[in-house]
Amino acid sequence: MTRHQLVEEIKKKKSYLCVGLDTDITKIPKHLLVEEDPVFAFNKAIIDATKDLCIAYKINTAFYEANGVKGWASMEKTVRYIGNEHFKIADAKRGDIGNTSNQYAKAFFETMPFDAITVAPYMGEDSVSPFLQHKGKWAIVLGLTSNKGADDFELLHTDGEYFYEKVMETVSGWGTTENLMFVVGATQTVSLDNVRKQSPDHFFLVPGVGAQGGSLEEVSKKAMTKDCGIIVNSSRSIIYASADEDFAEKARQEALSIQCEMKNYLP
Repeated sequence: MTRHQLVEEIKKKKSYLCVGLDTDITKIPKHLLVEEDPVFAFNKAIIDATKDLCIAYKINTAFYEANGVKGWASMEKTVRYIGNEHFKIADAKRGDIGNTSNQYAKAFFETMPFDAITVAPYMGEDSVSPFLQHKGKWAIVLGLTSNKGADDFELLHTDGEYFYEKVMETVSGWGTTENLMFVVGATQTVSLDNVRKQSPDHFFLVPGVGAQGGSLEEVSKKAMTKDCGIIVNSSRSIIYASADEDFAEKARQEALSIQCEMKNYLP
C-alpha cells in the first residue's frame, strides 16, 4: 500500500485506527476452541466486526510463532483474509545483518502479503535497507517506545541530544516518507512535540492507546499532520472487550468508540 492509498483510506473511513491482532489462544473465548483453527476463527470474527472502522491491522508475530507450524498457518490465513483495503503490519521487530534481513523481507513481503514490518535499527543501515527495497512496502523503525526499558538506551542523553533523536535523525536518511515510518509510544506524550518536530512528514505507528493508558487526544493533538501522519494501534481493549460469545460485537463497540473520537481530531 502506498502513502497516497493509506491517506485516502484514512479520509474515506475518517479513522486512523489500527486493530492489533495480538491473539493469545489462552485468552480467546472458550467456545472457539472446538474450531479447527481457533486463532483464525477468532481473528476472522474480529476483522469482520471492525473492518469498516479501521484502516490497518497489526499482527504481533510472537503470538503466532509461539504456536509453531499451526501458528504460522493461522497468521498467513489471517493476513490473506484481511485483503488489500487495509494496511497490514507484521509486528515482528526484525533487524539483523543484510543477507538475513533480505530473507525476513522476502518472508513477510513476498511469501506473505504484509504491507509493513516493524524493524529494530540497532545493527545499522544494512540491517534496515533490505526492507526498503520492496515497492509499496514499508519499514516501521523503532523510534521512541513506551516500555520501561526505553530509559536504558533510547532516553540516554549525550552530546546535547537523546539517543532516540540520533537514531531517528540517522534512519530518516535511509528511506523516504513513502516507505519509512517510526514507532512512537502513546505514553511518551511529553516528548511527542519534539519527535514530530524532528520528523515532520513521516507517519508514526503509535501503540499504547487503550489498555496501556495512552491518551488518544494527546497523541492526536501533538503528532497529527495535514495528512494525518499517525496510525494509532489498540489491541487488548478491542479484541478482548469480551470473553463470551458476544466478543465480536463488543470489539466492534470499542472500535466504534475510538473511531468516533478520531473523527473529531482529523484535519
